[in-house]
Amino acid sequence: MNQPKLSLARLGWDADWELVFAPHRERGWRAARVAVQDKHHYVLFAEEGELLAQIAGRLLHGLKSDAELPKVGDWVVFKPTMPGEQKAVIQAVLPRRTKIGRKIPGRETEEQVLVTNVDVAFVVVALDETFNPRRLERFLLMVVEGGVKPVVVLNKADLCEDLDGHVGEAKQSAGDAPVVAVSAKTRRAMKSVLEFIKPSSSVVFIGSSGVGKSTLINRLYGEAIQPTTEVRDVDSKGRHTTSWREMVVLPSGGLVIDTPGMREFQLWVAGEGIHEAFPDIELLALKCRFRECRHGGEKDCGVQAAVAGGALTRERFNNFLKLRREIEFLEKARKYHQPFGRGRTEMEKRKESRRDKWRYSGDPED
Repeated sequence: MNQPKLSLARLGWDADWELVFAPHRERGWRAARVAVQDKHHYVLFAEEGELLAQIAGRLLHGLKSDAELPKVGDWVVFKPTMPGEQKAVIQAVLPRRTKIGRKIPGRETEEQVLVTNVDVAFVVVALDETFNPRRLERFLLMVVEGGVKPVVVLNKADLCEDLDGHVGEAKQSAGDAPVVAVSAKTRRAMKSVLEFIKPSSSVVFIGSSGVGKSTLINRLYGEAIQPTTEVRDVDSKGRHTTSWREMVVLPSGGLVIDTPGMREFQLWVAGEGIHEAFPDIELLALKCRFRECRHGGEKDCGVQAAVAGGALTRERFNNFLKLRREIEFLEKARKYHQPFGRGRTEMEKRKESRRDKWRYSGDPED
């Protein structure tokens, strides 16, 4: 694929990035943006064009976790190799402004950073049998926690028999996030999606497998640049067409990042994000008698009263409680486990296996 001519400004570079980068420039090093990551091998977008890069050994051995490795969207400092070669060595990663992450699949207590330095996250949900407002709330929580503006994209509107009903459910789950119903197949409302992608801004498409993220990007670009496959008719589930995260520069000037479909999306950590993802519950909580109300059996609970009166759906409230429990579990688990599972002795590993009481058994897809 031939990318448009690159410049740091087109990639999102601004005065604040220049200020952070200044000490590295004095050493003769240069700045680039990570476009593709494959383990410790990278493709960088730089003023010199596309560069193949690896991480300097000093940087690699000084990292505390895999989450600190350069990720797609990161601005990195690189040193060119031999003159005339499109190769580089990454010397440092500039501080991230935003990031979207999750707990790695499985039982380890470690963060997996998906993308960094994005302005907008399109949370894509298919309007078919897989439509799940509760899963949407999970995605939105981690997006807002990462400091990223969410936009809900309801794809496959051409297949939906109750479009107004599904849009209404999505709006209830989306909080303050915009909701757009589109069809990548028929190009319905694609201009509405493009309006959220400003020149030199960075956006990411996230969602479950088979919701049509790659097809949407193809429509925005104007040609088939991302591979796609059909979902299975029997259960509307898709296969992982995109197997890695990749940045694409749109002809219109914005930058788009595609991500593999996620069958499992466990929360990593959330502070105020849960309040931003559930602004309606946060507003109702102001009516609670007690400031630290848990919205359980406390007296004069404004949230419980809203559920009883029908102002708040039982399903959304239950999902709020479930996500809060998951966050609290993770905070406990992180206290009982050495970070990132490194440097543990065999005895410590055996002790860890016996701590089943700290294992969260809930299904994150419910």
